Amino acid sequence: MYRIFIVEDDDKIGELLRLSLMKYGLEAVRCSRFHDLKQELVETDPHLILLDIHLPHFDGYYWCRQFRTVSSAPIIFVSARAGEMDQVMAIENGGDDYVTKPIPLDLLHAKIKSLLRRTYGEYAAAAASATELEASGLRLFTSKNELEWRGQTVDLTKNECLLAECLMKQAGHIVARERLLETLWDDVQFVDDNTLTVNVTRLRKKFEEIGLEGVVETIRGRGYKLNMGASTS
Repeated sequence: MYRIFIVEDDDKIGELLRLSLMKYGLEAVRCSRFHDLKQELVETDPHLILLDIHLPHFDGYYWCRQFRTVSSAPIIFVSARAGEMDQVMAIENGGDDYVTKPIPLDLLHAKIKSLLRRTYGEYAAAAASATELEASGLRLFTSKNELEWRGQTVDLTKNECLLAECLMKQAGHIVARERLLETLWDDVQFVDDNTLTVNVTRLRKKFEEIGLEGVVETIRGRGYKLNMGASTS
């Protein structure tokens, strides 16, 4: 049974989420220590996290960064903030998806199901059959979400790993934005196009950390291309 960690300080909303998730056969655990959420997360060891932005002590962006130091579990932000910048910040701080309040439960359940399937279910099992990918000396270890270039390694989030895999499989060729969106999310109709841009930006930063600058090219109006020949290292 998948365990969901609910970080929500509104008791009414938190209980609604807990009961709704249990109805779908998921184990739902509400947080109780808002001053010590990182440790509570470690103790709960969830498969997925639902995270509000407005929280006591520190906001959800702060806790998302803290969670990412100890967990690679998918994180869905659930917030009343509907602005584009809030969604961008959620992704930049380590989130995987975003749902606005009032919560459309059917949509939330679809997103949870999709992320669980991609991270732990049949999609993840299929991806595990090819745990290493190589392109012009760049190596991607999908089983541990790790990228390596000339002895330097960097850890990736699940979404970053999926993007890197898609680009590396088509190295030197343009990968359409629609293809990348479908790689990350099942229900692309609910995904803001800017969310993909933010994820690609995060992946570029990871490439730079291992000495690869400018290798992910933006092909305006079409998509992105991995060009290892553009490396300045």
